[in-house]
Amino acid sequence: MILKWLFDRFVALIGLLILWPVLIVVAIMVKVKMPGGPAFFVQKRVGKGGKLFKCHKFRTMTVKHNGSTVSVAGDSRITPLGAKLRHYKLDELPGLWDVLIGNMSFVGPRPDVPGYADKLEGDDRDVLKLRPGITGPATLKYRLEDEMIAEYVAQKQKEGDTRDAQDIAVEYNDTVIYPDKVRINCYYYRHYSFIKDIQMIFCTVLGKKMEYAGEMI
Repeated sequence: MILKWLFDRFVALIGLLILWPVLIVVAIMVKVKMPGGPAFFVQKRVGKGGKLFKCHKFRTMTVKHNGSTVSVAGDSRITPLGAKLRHYKLDELPGLWDVLIGNMSFVGPRPDVPGYADKLEGDDRDVLKLRPGITGPATLKYRLEDEMIAEYVAQKQKEGDTRDAQDIAVEYNDTVIYPDKVRINCYYYRHYSFIKDIQMIFCTVLGKKMEYAGEMI
């Protein structure tokens, strides 16, 4: 994967050189519209080989929240500006720095928080042989993940489920979404293609779908 390594660093450097004005503007907007906290959200995530690294994003949530890693569309923790940043993926721009220094790649599995990756067993641990990515097959398939979870929560509540919405959301993520992400990320590792990487990047930027692993993502 030498070509992938070279591509990541070259494009990340070019991206930072071109987009630094956008990064500054967004950072200022976060500080103005979401006062009382930092512009950047920095959290330890699991990287290649299971090693922890600091993942950088623009902050999209209120400073004080319950800390759950599963969010739902309309989540009260997400600010109006944060929702827009998430919708247009602008919150991911600081990840260019993580790619440049080698902690992440443009394409790969999303970096997990400690706890989820620890539960991987057997062949599923192949996911940890990859650098986490800003985008990837699972990211494309679940690009509307927040909305999907929100619909599931609403359906369960309509059926009479009296549990807290966050508990229902976590259950759906842990039993349906996360296992499927692991499956498709393992497929990515075992059937790696640089051409598919480029296609995924374009599909992410343009909001398009592509055929991958026998399904449309």
